Parts: sequence; structure tokens; C-alpha cells
Amino acid sequence: MVDKDRPKGTVALRNARLITMKGDEVIARGDILVTDNRITAIGPSGKVKIPAGAVVRDLSRKTIMPGLVDIHAHTWVAWGVHRSQVSQFLAQLAFGVTTQRDPQTSSEDALTYQDLMETGQLIGPRLYSTGPGIFASDNIRSLDEARDVLRRYSDHYNTKTIKQYMAGDRKVRQWVIMAAKELGLTPTTEGGSNFTMNLTLMQDGYAGLEHSLPISPFFNDVVKLGAASQITYTPTLIVSYGGPIGRQYYLTHTDVDAEQKLRRFTPHDEMDKWKNTDWSREDQYVFPLHAKQLAKWSAGGGRLGLGSHGEVQGIGAQWEMWMMASGGLSPHAMLKAATIDSADAIGFAKQMGSLEPGKLADLVVLDANPLDDIKNTAKIAQVMKNGRLYEAATLNATYPRQKALDAQWWWKLEPPDASTRKRGGS
Repeated sequence: MVDKDRPKGTVALRNARLITMKGDEVIARGDILVTDNRITAIGPSGKVKIPAGAVVRDLSRKTIMPGLVDIHAHTWVAWGVHRSQVSQFLAQLAFGVTTQRDPQTSSEDALTYQDLMETGQLIGPRLYSTGPGIFASDNIRSLDEARDVLRRYSDHYNTKTIKQYMAGDRKVRQWVIMAAKELGLTPTTEGGSNFTMNLTLMQDGYAGLEHSLPISPFFNDVVKLGAASQITYTPTLIVSYGGPIGRQYYLTHTDVDAEQKLRRFTPHDEMDKWKNTDWSREDQYVFPLHAKQLAKWSAGGGRLGLGSHGEVQGIGAQWEMWMMASGGLSPHAMLKAATIDSADAIGFAKQMGSLEPGKLADLVVLDANPLDDIKNTAKIAQVMKNGRLYEAATLNATYPRQKALDAQWWWKLEPPDASTRKRGGS
């Protein structure tokens, strides 16, 4: 993992509740020491030695948890001429997403945006992607041909992960995963609303399954297979199969114009497009049924991942967590899925996903405890990515330097009625 934009200095975040994601550990009142871009110490308040010269931030009555890891977040940026800042990346970070992976990018441009983020030319989450997917059009007819196709990811794109997108029959899918293992690539898959294929993906050892299993309810045989395979099931309920999608539910139950943080980081014409959505009866939505299966899956030892699909940037990751938890997942189980398990699903659990010494300093400071109510995950006061601390409402940097976010081009294009609305401090 490259640290091309590493800040210098030491900051102590003191007196907060710490949800570490190190097992079930919760430190009721604790301190975190961050040196440069890594966590160097963590423990109960008063037990962590604060070095002379460190910046100290008192976060009494706050809760700190690891940053969200959104492993199914399509970027949807305009390909071609690169933008100097990307609204979607700002929104994701402001809503607590410190790492995101795009599974299937359609274009190689995502790789250069990743480079820009790593060098500090963009503000937003850590960016990873599978690059363009591996499709039937790759015409893989042998294990050697699978190796040839996958070498563009291991030797050139350097994605570390791939997405096998219904590339052929089961034999082809097995060749792909065999080649991926040889080349050190973590493979995920497209669910494709094909339950039989999904079961064989578990049996063949794929690391990830993207999108909801299309049949609900499912029974103990499926739960046991999922747990034994240790596949990470990322249901993306925001676009789930089988009925009106979660995105539609939240867009018809949320006044997006009243979400000041969303307004600050999203061009208004994009928000207007979101409003052009269908309306459905409450009993038609399918995500409550799918969410009940997630509780079974988790209780049976299965692994879950967070995926907002890039549908409504930033706040969409929050909606996805709330939908996933609505079927009976405990708040801690949901946070585990959204942090350490998602980090592990893309091969980075040793670097991120929990608050532990040696890990990257990616974390979220909350005004309320999400273990009391999962919707408290949206009550974000500050967010730290790679050791840099920002006000969540504005993305003004507060450590190691104080710097207001540069004016964004869409701020000049607000409709007239927006002129009297505050922009979170801008």
C-alpha cells in the first residue's frame, strides 16, 4: 500500500468512546495516538503516553470508530478529461467513507484517479478498483488463456482485485479463480440474479459475491455453505433484486434538499435527477425481506460487506447500512461488516478496518453512539483519512494544517432559492 501523501506530526484524540472493531472491544473512554498517517497507540484514557509537542484534541462525549469501507461503490465520474476535484469523492468522505472499491469500472480512467488521490491532488476516500470486468467477451477457453487475461490486472493495472462478470460456464469461472490465485489477485463476482450460479461461486472459492441473492427467504443449507466458503456477501440493497429498490425507498422518504452536507458536495442538477424516481407502496419494497436473510447469514458465521453501488454518493452508504441492519443485524455486527470485514474482503484488513496500532489512521468521529442506534452513523462530526482530520460538514481541514476546502464549481450554479441556505460553514 503506497503512502505518497503522508502528513507529518502527532495528534492525540482523547476521552472518546472507542469502537475499535478488534473483536467486540469497546473502550468506554479512551485515547488514540496518531503519528504521521498511522495509529501508534490506543487504550483507556490516561494509559496512553502522549509525547511532548503532540497536538491534543479533547473528544469527550464523542464516539470514534474506523472509517467506512465501501467495497461496491461505482464512481460514475465523467471519463476523459480529468476533473481537478470530484464531487462524488467529497460526498463519500464527508459521510464517513474513507476507503472505496469500484468493482467493474468500464474504463481505465479509474486507475489514474486512484493515482491522483494517492498523491494528494484530490480529496476523498482511498480509491481501489477491479478495473474493467472480465466478461464472456474475453473468450477464455483454457487456464493459460485465463492467465493471459488476468496478467493485465496483476502486471499492468496493479488493481490487486478483479471482478469476474459472468465470464462463461462454471469451467471458465474456475479457470479465472485459479489464475487469480496464482497471480495474487482477490476475485469478486457479479451475482447476476442467478441463484444456482451464486451457489457454485461459493463452492469454487470466490472471495466476494456482489448484489443480493435473488431468492428469499433462504434456509440453513445456504447459510452453512456461505459460512463454510467464507465468501463476503455484499448485498447492495440499494439496488436489490425482486422488487422496488432501496434507493427508491429512501429518495421518496428523504428531503434531499434539506440535507445541507449533501447539497454542499453534490451538484444540484444531479440531486434533481435523483428526485425523478418511482413511488411504491410500503409493502412492495423487498429490502426488508433480504435484510432478514442477512441476520441469518451473520448469525451462522457468514461474512458481509458494505456496498452503496455509487447510487447516491455519500449518504447512500449510510442508507445501505440502515437497510442491512433493518432485518435484525445488531449495530455492532453491521459496523463490523462496514469496516474490518469489508477491508478483509478486498485484501487490506492488515492495513485498515479497525483501530489498532500500526494501522492507517482512517476513522470517523461521531456525535452519538451507533451501538445505541445504527442511524447515529450519520451524526458525523469529523472524519480522518490517512492522518488528516476534516470537519465532516465542510471538509475544511483542521489537522495537521487548517485549510478551508477550495470553492467548488457547482457552488455557483445553485438555484436562486438556495442563496439563503447555509452550506455547512462555507
